[in-house]
Order: sequence, then structure tokens, then C-alpha cells
Amino acid sequence: MKPKRATVGLVACILLMLSAAAYAGTMPSFQETRRAFAQSDAVLLDRYGKVLHELRVDPTKRQLEWVPLKAVSPALVRAVVQSEDKRFYKHSGIDWIAVGSSIVKGLFNGSHRGASTITMQLAACLDKSLKPDKTKRTAVQKFDQMKAALTLEQQWTKDEILEAYLNLVSFKGEIQGVSAAARGLYDKEPSGLDEYESLVLAALIRAPNASAEIVAQRACRLGMGLGSGAQCDGLTALARKTRIGHYVLHQRARLAPQVAYYLLQKGKPEIRSTLDGPLQSFAAETLRYQLKMLKTQNVNEGAALVVDNKSGDVLAYVVTTSDESEATYVDGVKARRQAGSTLKPFLYALSFEKRLLTPASLLKDSPLDLPTALGVYRPDDYENNYKGVVSARLALASSLNIPAVRVVGLTGVRPFLKKLRLLGFDQLKNEDYYGPSIALGSADVSLYELVNAYRTLANGGIWSDLRMSFEQSQRKKVRAFSEPVSFMITDILSDREARGLTFGLENSLSTRFWSAVKTGTSKDMRDNWCIGLSGKYTVGVWVGNFSGEPMWNVSGVTGAAPAWLEIMNWLHRDVASVSPAAPKSVVAQRIEFTDVVEPSRTELFLQGTETAKVSIESGHKKASIVYPADGTIVAIDPDIPEDNQRIFFESQNAAPRHYWVLNGKTLGAATEAVAWKPERGRHTLALKDDQNNIIDTMKFEVR
Repeated sequence: MKPKRATVGLVACILLMLSAAAYAGTMPSFQETRRAFAQSDAVLLDRYGKVLHELRVDPTKRQLEWVPLKAVSPALVRAVVQSEDKRFYKHSGIDWIAVGSSIVKGLFNGSHRGASTITMQLAACLDKSLKPDKTKRTAVQKFDQMKAALTLEQQWTKDEILEAYLNLVSFKGEIQGVSAAARGLYDKEPSGLDEYESLVLAALIRAPNASAEIVAQRACRLGMGLGSGAQCDGLTALARKTRIGHYVLHQRARLAPQVAYYLLQKGKPEIRSTLDGPLQSFAAETLRYQLKMLKTQNVNEGAALVVDNKSGDVLAYVVTTSDESEATYVDGVKARRQAGSTLKPFLYALSFEKRLLTPASLLKDSPLDLPTALGVYRPDDYENNYKGVVSARLALASSLNIPAVRVVGLTGVRPFLKKLRLLGFDQLKNEDYYGPSIALGSADVSLYELVNAYRTLANGGIWSDLRMSFEQSQRKKVRAFSEPVSFMITDILSDREARGLTFGLENSLSTRFWSAVKTGTSKDMRDNWCIGLSGKYTVGVWVGNFSGEPMWNVSGVTGAAPAWLEIMNWLHRDVASVSPAAPKSVVAQRIEFTDVVEPSRTELFLQGTETAKVSIESGHKKASIVYPADGTIVAIDPDIPEDNQRIFFESQNAAPRHYWVLNGKTLGAATEAVAWKPERGRHTLALKDDQNNIIDTMKFEVR
């Protein structure tokens, strides 16, 4: 039989077989294919639906968003059809002319290429069993592919087939789909591809791994076949650049890399976050500017976090590094650093809650030596300029160190750590690790934890989770402080005059609206914090060096505070912030300091603790604890029944209004020795007066 007659007979045989057999597999609908399309890059949206960040989540391919056919350059559509299936709009899935031509060529030279239509190629994309094994497709696969193409043509329109093909076909290496090809190879949208780029891309489909010369030859032949005016020299240069050069997919948005990393690992092509896009952009720019201003003071990294007080929504999550930074991938919002003075408000809140102190209580700001297991602990004030006797209000607002250490001596380290854990600081060590230095922020905490702890004060003492996407639900709520105590602490942190003792009246902590704010600087000036809240928002800023290298001459009001102020001002450019109303159990009482320690004023008290006069009694300076001495270790005698053993607390110069407080619990009047049954552990003993002033304090241990 002659080749021509044999070819006709073979085609007729194939026709009969195809007409008699249905495709055994199932082809998805166009809508199902569209829904199943998975991008290699997921998209993070802000709370308004605007794109904030793109993040690659599939390491095996680069496949971007699905592109409608009408959004693809007509030049590329023409080139692809000309290259892959020039009779695409005339056949019903199988190009019988091409099949016959392929069979003829096979009979003469063994080649069977050139008969696959766009529909057949799409069928192979949709059904992986139709893909060639290793390098060559089997006859059975080819036959099934043809049947699948006929099925597709019966269910899909031509435009749907072509649109899906352009979005699923491979162009070069890991690049799949027209969107990734256009953006990765030419930094253009698919609609903007010109004649030259379209011809080269169409040539790549047939041979993605071919040399630049072969791609150029195919593109040139395509151009001539289409009657294009594209010149072969230009196509050759572009093919060489396209084939040899590395592709680059520029992120169209990269405003929130850390949040994108946390949220876009869940298999979804896009997630709407709680972030406010304009605020995120402003906070990032503000922090970059502040780092630039601090460059000469060896400050290279910074972070900012803004949350909505009521909902717990994270509105801005920014990590910024200078050009000199070597830690560009560290998440400064979640990284743990020493807290400095930012924990002091919670310490004073604990003392108020236990009614050990009031904002009017007097504390000594004077040199202090405390024996510890590692030696003598000698805390210093920020300026080493001791203020003498000051009220708790001034001590907290002006961030005095020695009074804070005296307060933790009164409350105890363990109760303070327990309270901090209620506030979400969940990686704290035990009390022996910190000792009294916890009062000055020796614990490592994150900006994320700190901001939410201050937000707790804004919410009347109720702690709850933050959230970064609307899919997250707030899992729990915890009562950390009472509403009256929270109100009193924020009132102190908003007191510009009380803050002025250390910071002055004019600084970056002063806003034109109501706000409560606290700064903190860690040991050796390694970290600088500014955390503050308004009626609606809580904002935290950290600056420093991820490496732990010290900053140079950066204070609480010159480091993080300027950026905090700018962000707060931006948030309240059109939104008012007024002082919250006092709870009913908070009493405002006019007080006088009889020894003129501070000017008379109206002070806040928990109901039942108020007083009109605050004085340093004659015995205040002289009254002290005689026994046990500070740092005493008492051993329980194993030869004596424990019920018969007692420790006697003794004082000197105690007045009738003085009393004992052990581990925060009142024992009785200090004018007489108190017999106490020893309990193993570390204990804090304090001598107080009836106005909650701390007269003396010491620590001892029972073994």
C-alpha cells in the first residue's frame, strides 16, 4: 500500500476508534479549573482589600494570578495560536490535517511531532496521566489525550480553552502562565507585551529549554508567518536576553513581610489582614526617617506596632533596618529584648491593687544596696541624681529606679512575675533568675507583648489576644488588673507635670490630646522603647540593634519617642482622644504634704485608702527593722518540732501607726515584736505607716 493511502486508512481507523470510545477520565469545567488554580505567590490584603504584600509560598513553580483572555496582549494570542495550533478556531479538538501530516512524516523519517493542538495540550495540563513518561508520550496516552480534547471542546468554549492554556502553560524553567512570564521576563503586565516579546514567548512554549539561537529562529519564522514587521536581528537579541538572563519577579507590594509570612502559609491565595494600609505605610516611613536621624548614634534597627484598643486588631506591624544592618530578616516586633522601665507601671499597679501603696505614698529615692545570691545589687537612677523622698506618682511618671526596687521589695518578685504572666509575658524565668532587678526590666520581652499589656490598661485591666487577620478569633480574655487600678496607672502615665521631674515639660511624650505613655532603656543602652495609649489606640516603638550592640547617647525621649509621637499624631489627626471617666470606686481627694515634700494636689485613691495629709513623721527617718537583718538566712532546727519554732520581727523607733507587712500580708503593729512561724523560702518584710508609706524593707530566707 502506498504511503498516502496508508495514511488515509490510518486516519480513518483513528476516527472510527475515537467515535466509538468515550474518554475514560473526567475533565473539569472551566469554572472548576479557574477555582482550582493555585498561585505560587499569595497576596496579603489590608483591612480595606488593598494589596499590601506578595509572598512566594510554592517553591516548585512561579505561577501568578489568573489572567482573563481579554487582558492578554492580542499580539501574544496571535503568536501562540500561529505557533502551537494555527487551525485552532476551525477544529473540534483534533487537527486532522496536522495528524495526517504527522503520520506521513513518521512513515518517511520517523518523526511524529506537530499534531498536538492547544486543546490537547490543555487536556494534558488538566489530567496529569496524559503527561509524557520521561521524554516521550506513549501511544495510549496520545490516544487518551485526543479523546480528552474532544471532550473539552464539547464542554468549553474556544476562548475558555485558550484562556486556560495561556494561564497553565510553561514558558521557561519554573515560570508557568502568562502573568509570571510577562512580569518575570519583561517586567510587564500581560496586556502590555509588544510584538517582539510576544513572538519570543510563543517560541519558548515549544522548547522552553532550547538555546537562544533556536528560540530566535522559531520567533523569526513565527513573525514571517504572521506577516509581522518584527526584525530577526531584534528578535535574536531579545531571545538571547530572555533565554540567558535570569528572570526577576518584582513584588508589586511589600509593605508587611512579617505579617505576610505569618498569615500566608495556610494554602490560601489571599488573606485579608487587619492592617491599615495607609497607616502601615506611614509608620514604616516614620520609622525609616527616625533611624536616619539616629544613624550617627549607632542605631540600625527599629520596630513599631499599632493596635486598636477595643478589638485587638493589629493596624500596623513594621520592622525597619538601616542600610548598614546585617539582620534584615529579624522580626523586631516578636524579638525579645530587655524591657527596661516599661514594666514599672505593672509593678506599681500590683502595689496599688494589694493596697500596699497609693499614688500619694512616699518612697525614698536614695542609694540602696541589696544583698543577693550573686553579691550586692546596687541599682542606679537614670541620671544618678537622687530625688530624696518622692510620691509614688512622681516616682512612676518620672521613671525613678530606686523607688521601683523598693516597691518590688514590698510586693515580692514572685507575685510580680505572676502578674506579668497574666499580661501575656509567657516566657519569663523564675524569681531567682531575676531577683529585684525585675523592677527595672531585666526580663526579655517583645514589643508585641508590651503593646498588648499596655492595651490591657486601656481596657480597664482586661487582657485579650491580638489578631492580625479577620479569620482569627480572640481565644481568651483575662482579668489582669481591676478597672480602678488600671485607671489610676494610666492617669499617672498621662501626668505631664509628674513626668517633668525627669523629662521636662516639653518633649516627644507630650501630645495635644489625652495619652498615657512610658519609655524604657535597657542596660548599657542596648534597647530603647516608647509605649503609649490613647482612648482608641496603643502604639509601641522600639529602636536599637538586633546584634545587641549599644547605642550612643540615646535617651527615652530621643530614641523611640519621636516616632511614637508622629504615629500617634497621625492616628488622631481627625480622631479625638479624651481622658477616660474615673470608676466609682476611685476617690479624688485633696492632699497636702505637711513636710512640703511636694506641692498640695488632688490625688486619686482606691476607696478606703484615701487620706488628706501625707507627712514624713519624725519616726519615718529613724524607724527601721532591727531583726532579721537584710540578707539573713534562717535554718530550721531539725531537733525542734517545727510548730515550736518562731522568728521574732523587731523594729526600733516604731510609732503606734507603724505596722508589719510580710510578703504583702499585714501581720500587726510594729511597736511590739511579732513571733512568726518560719516557712521555707524567700521572704520580704516591710515596715509601713498608716498612709501606706514604706518605712523600711528587707529580705531574708528560711531553709
